[in-house]
Amino acid sequence: MTEFLPALTLPETSPAAPVFVPSTEPVLSDQLLAGIRSRAAGYDRANAFFTEDLEVLVAAGYLRALVPVQFGGLGRTLQQTVREQTRLAAHAPATALAVNMHLVWTGVAASLNAQGDHSLDFVLEEAMRGEIFAFGVSEPGNDLVLFGSHTDALPQQDGGYRFTGTKVFTSLSPAWTRLGTLGLDSSAPADPAIVWAFLDRADAGIRSKDDWDTLGMRASQSQSTVLDGALARPDRVVRRLPIGPNGDPLIAGIFANFEILLSAVYTGIGQRALELAALGANRRTSLTNEGRTHAQDPVARWRIGDLVIAMDGIYPQIDALARAVDERLFAVGPAWFAQLSGLKYRATQNAKFVVDTAVQVAGGSAYAASSELARLYRDVLAGYFHPSDADSAHATAAASVLGPLDLPAS
Repeated sequence: MTEFLPALTLPETSPAAPVFVPSTEPVLSDQLLAGIRSRAAGYDRANAFFTEDLEVLVAAGYLRALVPVQFGGLGRTLQQTVREQTRLAAHAPATALAVNMHLVWTGVAASLNAQGDHSLDFVLEEAMRGEIFAFGVSEPGNDLVLFGSHTDALPQQDGGYRFTGTKVFTSLSPAWTRLGTLGLDSSAPADPAIVWAFLDRADAGIRSKDDWDTLGMRASQSQSTVLDGALARPDRVVRRLPIGPNGDPLIAGIFANFEILLSAVYTGIGQRALELAALGANRRTSLTNEGRTHAQDPVARWRIGDLVIAMDGIYPQIDALARAVDERLFAVGPAWFAQLSGLKYRATQNAKFVVDTAVQVAGGSAYAASSELARLYRDVLAGYFHPSDADSAHATAAASVLGPLDLPAS
């Protein structure tokens, strides 16, 4: 296990040789994003997958954003990509959330490759061939998340594994072609292990349940995935790790990319809610204020000022942690995991506060089911359920300064 060390320390200047070759032009044009926004309400109303959005994002090369240039990708940094994810989420949160899952896997693979670990190079190669990667981790009742599993991983004689279990919140369900997943190998009771592997959608042992009918994030179509002896070939088995927390580079990469990209999505929701609050304040008038708009009302102005302050605080935090991943300015350990889980908790709570206040500023029109703010209000609630949740984030933060809990004597 990697020794736990203090976490992030940013230097005054960047290293001379960056890990990635940056691109100066945004991948997502204003025109592309405007088209995505125009479809968001319809997808939500119909509880339909964002098919056309995905087509234009693929055509723009966005799913190859984090693939290094030596593999033929765009070679974007995580820092650049989270900024684009924030913009995408401000236009269509569910689309951004679902695309996140593919970006997580390509981000992890790129990070490992930069460290000289080529175990996920096939992810980069297959992403360049148009494969779409999904995140098959969450399970009912599994609060260990990355460090435990209810799914059975049965070893095969050739080194492959067959997975049997149910995964929930599998975003991109109508479109993904590859599933990164984990399961528990308990074939040797004295040496149980968590197995990480990638499955091919074409395997007969995989099916999606049409069970996504939720309050928000509807276009993500994050259906449950049933694995019934689904086969991972030997060359697609990437880790066999001990149960429980560990500092393996794969785990560190998943944790960092997932938490940072997720924070960007919910920050995009907050960004758009602030825009809508300002529009609402300029539109609403008040008889008690002699017919002037709420933009001239001291209470409304204070509320919007509060939103500006709240949003201004979250952008640099996301930027700094994304840059730390790009330039490997961190040491794996409790402090680093606390910063990542704390960022996710802070970003989602911040977005919820901004949306709540924006609804108050916009007034009764925001209560209409057809309003964009009402949709953002429903979408932002999903932030409660992604790991790290509030309990986990606080426990991780406390452990980073207090050490682990003392276990009772057996």
